[in-house]
Amino acid sequence: MASSRLPPTVLTLKQFMRRQQVLLLYRKILRAIRQVPSDSDRKYLQDWAREEFKRNKSATEEDTIRMMITQGNMQLKELERTLALAKS
Repeated sequence: MASSRLPPTVLTLKQFMRRQQVLLLYRKILRAIRQVPSDSDRKYLQDWAREEFKRNKSATEEDTIRMMITQGNMQLKELERTLALAKS
C-alpha cells in the first residue's frame, strides 16, 4: 500500500491564509516594537507579544481567530501612533 506524502494534518486553503495573516501580524508587531526607544520597555513589549501569540496558538475557531487578528491590528496601530507621537 502506498503511503501519502502529505503530513497527517494538512491545512485547508482558508487555514493556510489565516496562518499567513497571523504570522504577518506577528512580524509587524515585532518590527514596531524595535522602534521603542527604552530597552526595558522594548523587552517588556517583546515578551508580551510572544506570550500573547503563544497563549493563543491552539485557537481553532475561525471567528475567534478573526477577532484576535482584528484586535492585534488595532493594538499595532495604537503602538505605531504612540511611537509617531513620541518622535514628534
